[in-house]
Amino acid sequence: MAEQAGLSVEEKEENISQGEKVNHIKNTEKRKRKKVSAEVEKRGGVCYLSRLPPHMKPLKLRQILSNYGEVLRIYLAPEDPVVRLRRRRAGGNRGKEFTEGWVEFSKKSVAKRVASMLNGEQIGGKRRSSHYYDLWNIKYLHKFKWDNLTEEIAYKNAVHEQKLTMELAAAKKERDFYLDKVEQSRAISSFEERLKKKQKRGAEGSDKAKDSKTNDLEPRVVRFFPQKKSISDAVTHSSPRLSKELLAGVFGGSSS
Repeated sequence: MAEQAGLSVEEKEENISQGEKVNHIKNTEKRKRKKVSAEVEKRGGVCYLSRLPPHMKPLKLRQILSNYGEVLRIYLAPEDPVVRLRRRRAGGNRGKEFTEGWVEFSKKSVAKRVASMLNGEQIGGKRRSSHYYDLWNIKYLHKFKWDNLTEEIAYKNAVHEQKLTMELAAAKKERDFYLDKVEQSRAISSFEERLKKKQKRGAEGSDKAKDSKTNDLEPRVVRFFPQKKSISDAVTHSSPRLSKELLAGVFGGSSS
């Protein structure tokens, strides 16, 4: 208060004008938010399609429903990729199909009128069209906003991602468990092979030792081969010998 009292009149007027500007900006922002919320409240005309005919695309659906009122946004839920793959393998339609959809009209009154007028009626159009004889399955969603749909889609996507993450983690855990078991099996197999080789070497060594022992215990066989007579013996027997009588007469001995 003392500081404000010390200010001049011009400074006080400047402070008041700045405060008024700030208040004016705040008030304009509040009015904008109220206007946007009011427009959102007015825009809440959302219809739900529980079934879509084959070959019905968002552009074609917008073209048909625009004849009954201004269409703001359309969201069609695609079919399950597994179902699409099975249909393609069976030789069916190879295009992209949709299972259900949501349509936002510019006004609630338009959405209510379209739902009550078209539900259960034939789609019609050109006779050559693939959905000419199909029926509308459309319902107005009371107090349902487009933000609710986006929140639900975001929640479903988050749940899907979480489920996918859990499945990937479980698959990785199963893979690691399988690889561990394979490594254990390889280690056990190699250990058994080494053990068999060791036992085989031991058995061969024991057989060799037994053979050597049996060879030591067995009597040795000495073989005799016939020998030729020496030449000296043959010469001595063949040479003529002196008679004993002659020798006795020479040396003076008796011959008896």
